[in-house]
Amino acid sequence: MKALTVTASILLAVLLLGIGWLAFFPGDAGEPVVTVAVSPPPAKLPAPPPSAQPAAPGSSIDLPPGFGIAPVRPQSGQGGAPASQQQQAANQPQPGAPTPGQPASVQTVAIPAPPGPPPALPPPPEDETASITLVEVPVAELVEESQYGPLPKVAPDGRRPIDVYARPSKYAVKASPGEKPRIAVLINGMGLSDGVTAEAIKALPAPISVAYGAYGRNLQDWVERARGAGHEVLLQVPLEPLDYPTNDPGPHTLLTTLPSEENMKRLQWLMSRFTGYVGVTNQMGAKFETTQASLVPMLEEIKARGLLFVDDGTVKDSAGAQVAGTIGLDYAAADVQIDAVPSPDDINKALARLEAVAKEKGSAIGVASAKPGTIKQISQWAGQLQGKGIILIPVSAAIRSQRQS
Repeated sequence: MKALTVTASILLAVLLLGIGWLAFFPGDAGEPVVTVAVSPPPAKLPAPPPSAQPAAPGSSIDLPPGFGIAPVRPQSGQGGAPASQQQQAANQPQPGAPTPGQPASVQTVAIPAPPGPPPALPPPPEDETASITLVEVPVAELVEESQYGPLPKVAPDGRRPIDVYARPSKYAVKASPGEKPRIAVLINGMGLSDGVTAEAIKALPAPISVAYGAYGRNLQDWVERARGAGHEVLLQVPLEPLDYPTNDPGPHTLLTTLPSEENMKRLQWLMSRFTGYVGVTNQMGAKFETTQASLVPMLEEIKARGLLFVDDGTVKDSAGAQVAGTIGLDYAAADVQIDAVPSPDDINKALARLEAVAKEKGSAIGVASAKPGTIKQISQWAGQLQGKGIILIPVSAAIRSQRQS
C-alpha cells in the first residue's frame, strides 16, 4: 500500500512537470510564452482646456471658451479625519448634486458685451457757420461718477472733454501769415432765464460758444438744446470777488479763506451740475484770481479733467495766465468785454474794438452776457463778419490756435 502511494506521487509530479514544460515550451518554437489577462482601462474624460476649470459641485454652468469657475478643493474636517472617511464622504451625493444618470441642471452666465468703439467726431465744416451735428452727450468714457454727480474726466485712451465735446473747426490751428482774422465770442449767464436762453440758442450763429451757470434749472436739457444747435458749451464757476460777502455769487463760491480741500469739494459740486462742456469760465473772481495759493489747485483740477479755461478778462491782475503756462493748461483771457456798458452804442464800439484786435493779433476773444439786447446786437453783427473778411470760430478753436502760436 505504501509503495502504491509513493508511485502515485511520482506520477503526479511527472504529470505536473510535463504540463509546466508544455506551457512554457509549446511545440518547437523554443520561445517562452506567458498568457496574461488584461482588463481594458476605464475610459478617460477629455481634459478641459488650460484656461477652463471644472464647475463647483451642485452646479453646471454653460460658459464660453476661456471662462471657468475655480475648482472646489477637498478640505479635511476638524481634527483631521482619516483618508478613508474623507473618501467615503466625498463619495456621498451632495445636496443639489445630480445623481448618476440624471442630467445636470444648466445655468447661463451673462457675459457683458465689450465696449463699442468711441463715437466718431464730426469733421470740421468747410463753412464755420454751417449746420453740424455734435457728439451726443454724455460720452460714458468721459464721465466719473462721484458723490455729487457726474464729473468730467480724461478717457482711458487719452481723449479729453475738450477734444470730444468741442465744436470742430479747421481753424483750431496756428494762423498762417495773410490768413483772415478770427473772432470767438462767449456768451455767459445762460440757463438763468428760460426765455433768454432759448432766444440765444436760436438767434446766435452756431460757432458762438455759450456758458451755463451752475444754479439754473433743467441745465442738462438746455445744454443738449444748445449742442443740438451746434454751440459748444462751457461751465461758469463763481469765484470770490473783492467785496465778498457783500457781493455774493452763490453758496458754492470758491473762496480764498477756505482750504483747498473745501474749494475742491465746491468745484466738484459745480462741475457735476451737467455734462458735455469743453471747459470752465469764471463768474467774478477779482480776489480769487489774484491769490495764487487758491487759484493753482483749481486750475490744476481743471487741467487734470481734460478741460480748458477761459478768463472773462474782468480781473486785470489775474494770475491765471502765469499759472496756466506753468501747468500746461489750455487757457485764454478775453480781449474785450462786449457789454460791460450795456448800451447799444457802447456795444457797437466794443465790437469794433474786437475786430481791430483780431486784425492786429490774428485772433481775438470777446465775452458778453445773456441779455436780450446784447444777443440781438451780436447776432446782427455776426451776420456781417463774412463781408468784412473776418471768420467767426468757437472759443475752443481760438484757444488751441493761440497755444500753437
